[in-house]
Amino acid sequence: MSDTHAQTVGFVRETMLPPEQPPVTQLGAVRWMRENLFSGWLNSLLTIASLYVVFWLALHIGPWFLNSVWNAGSLAECRQILEGQTGACFAVIVDRWQQLLYGFYPAHLYWRPNLALVLMFVAFAPLLFPSVPRRLFWFSATYPALAYWLLWGGTVWFPISVLLGFAAGYLAWRATRNLNAIVAAIAAVLVPVLWWAVVSAPLAGLLQSLVPASLQPVRSDRFGGFMLSIIIGVTGISLSLPLGIILALGRKSDMFLVKTLCVGFIEFIRGVPLITLLFTASLLLNYFLPPGTSFDIILRVIIMVTLFAAAYMAEVIRGGLAALPRGQYEAADSLGLDYWKAQRLIIMPQALKIAIPGIVNTFIGLFKDTTLVVFIGLLDPLGLTNAIRADTNWNGIYWELFLFVGLLFFIFCFGMSRYSQHLERRLKTDHR
Repeated sequence: MSDTHAQTVGFVRETMLPPEQPPVTQLGAVRWMRENLFSGWLNSLLTIASLYVVFWLALHIGPWFLNSVWNAGSLAECRQILEGQTGACFAVIVDRWQQLLYGFYPAHLYWRPNLALVLMFVAFAPLLFPSVPRRLFWFSATYPALAYWLLWGGTVWFPISVLLGFAAGYLAWRATRNLNAIVAAIAAVLVPVLWWAVVSAPLAGLLQSLVPASLQPVRSDRFGGFMLSIIIGVTGISLSLPLGIILALGRKSDMFLVKTLCVGFIEFIRGVPLITLLFTASLLLNYFLPPGTSFDIILRVIIMVTLFAAAYMAEVIRGGLAALPRGQYEAADSLGLDYWKAQRLIIMPQALKIAIPGIVNTFIGLFKDTTLVVFIGLLDPLGLTNAIRADTNWNGIYWELFLFVGLLFFIFCFGMSRYSQHLERRLKTDHR
């Protein structure tokens, strides 16, 4: 048997060969370039064309950046320093960066918008990151009043009295929620409106006379620059999301009147350009107010921007609700949940997760649309570039200002985009 076995087995390896290095084309950067840049003739052609475009841009734009001037008092002085060579005059940024960021806000009060900006990140932290202690939600809820007081100044009791109006609305809802859902909703809206119309101003005046606490007031026409864009953009983003959720649920409601009102509002807002709404806020809204009423123009713009973004947000969220499988609604019914508990615990979290890309896209578009306020006389960063060029020292300068403004907007918009990707990865439930 052993001789037969030896004849049938030709060769048996007794020792293993050492592992060899993979081919050079399958390692590191060479492999990456082979797979991503030169995977086929079309991809290779596009790669070569792209490299040529990048080289051409670097050849023509590179000297403009490399020969840039940062210390000069005017465009004419920049040209003297350059001596006929091509170069950027970034001295205008050094000279006017405070104006581009703060507008005409008093320089000795810059600490107030700076503090409001830092506290804004603190207020958003518990809303954006689950690892932050939940008890900071109280600060997030009171931050709008604190930011208003820091930015506009005046008595501290006015924003406190406004917050008390929200508290009164919440107490009214708690007191009537067992009677009827519609009655509770009406009470939650009506009580704060009555509080702000009748009680808020006299109460703030009384408290100010008893305990004086105020900051130097700053008029709205002193606001400008990137600070104005952040105020309008962040406020519009924060308010448009909950309002968009309400409109989306109202559009899918079985109640005819609620559905008709929500559909009419959404379709009207989506059919009107934002600039038209801003002109309405600037010019026409005062005609509908009682004589002598002073309605802050920034507040009017915030209201219109919020309504505009809420209409688009409602459609994005409605898309998330439509993409949700019918079985999720049936699962909520099988658990015996009422409408609001089903929406809060099962339906809306999944719909919002599906709609994250569309929601963030709407946020980014809203933030960039804040530049349209220049058409109604508010000096956002782009509006201030016109004011800076009106100065004889900087008359004729363009690209340097636009690049600086574009960089500021890119930082904020790119940050929102990156956070949305982080949120999608954190909420991802499948394992593909």
